[in-house]
Amino acid sequence: MNVKDIARVIRPQQWIKNVFVLVPLFFGGSLLDTTDIIAAVTAAMAFCFISSSIYCLNDIIDVEDDRRHPTKCHRPIAAGKISVAQAYVMMALMVALSFGSVAMLGGYALGVGAVVGLYLLMNVAYCLVLKRYAILDVCTIAFGFVLRLFAGGIATGIGLSNWIVLMTFLLTLFLSFAKRRDDVLKMNQTGHAPRKNTSRYNLDFINQAITITATVTLVCYVMYTVSPEVEQRIGTRYLYLTTVFVIIGILRYLQLTLVDNKSGDPTKAMLHDRVLQAVVLLWFLAYLLIIYILR
Repeated sequence: MNVKDIARVIRPQQWIKNVFVLVPLFFGGSLLDTTDIIAAVTAAMAFCFISSSIYCLNDIIDVEDDRRHPTKCHRPIAAGKISVAQAYVMMALMVALSFGSVAMLGGYALGVGAVVGLYLLMNVAYCLVLKRYAILDVCTIAFGFVLRLFAGGIATGIGLSNWIVLMTFLLTLFLSFAKRRDDVLKMNQTGHAPRKNTSRYNLDFINQAITITATVTLVCYVMYTVSPEVEQRIGTRYLYLTTVFVIIGILRYLQLTLVDNKSGDPTKAMLHDRVLQAVVLLWFLAYLLIIYILR
């Protein structure tokens, strides 16, 4: 067992997903508050470790299926480079590190710990049962990102707008459906379903689901930016100007999904697509300018 194999099991490259824990910090206007920054980053680390524990469990449960898969057979556990017993030890260590991070949050530790615990239980259920059922699988994944949002809000004491919660759920649901579309394409090409529930999806359904969730996500963002509650808390009425970048970002991802058929991994798309990176950067700078400088 070497460091490279351990990294392939705990998947640190997927930790970028836990940036959602920092969302309340950014949208709440506390990006310059050192205390809130430390609390949010600590909560994010707790989610990094707990999500890695789930990756360990997922590979343990799927080990026999992975051994029969043409590419997944090279995963460390399936290939025998890491034993199932060692993987359970790694999982336990990740859980311990997660709750150790939570314990550093002082008065907010109980609330964040409850959210992390719920995330752990939900994802154990996902690995064992829920991932077998179409629609329920993507909804479970999306709710996991909402829990990240709640953890960040609790850790910093920042209240969450209803619109931001809905937008987070819908955005991650949109990305999850786009990822399932890639599975359907592979099933249609090879006749083999990458997941047990892939046969319960088809391109017509997936395309409509992607369109619906993308549309409602955009509506939620617009409603968030013009919400009187948000305008009063942030102290500006110009947030709606950032909508243009959200529209471009969603359209770009739709292009990658529906035209280029490159929706298999949202994390990889974000890390490698220069257009998406530029749009996110411009959105970030515009939002930063409006709520931290011009208000």
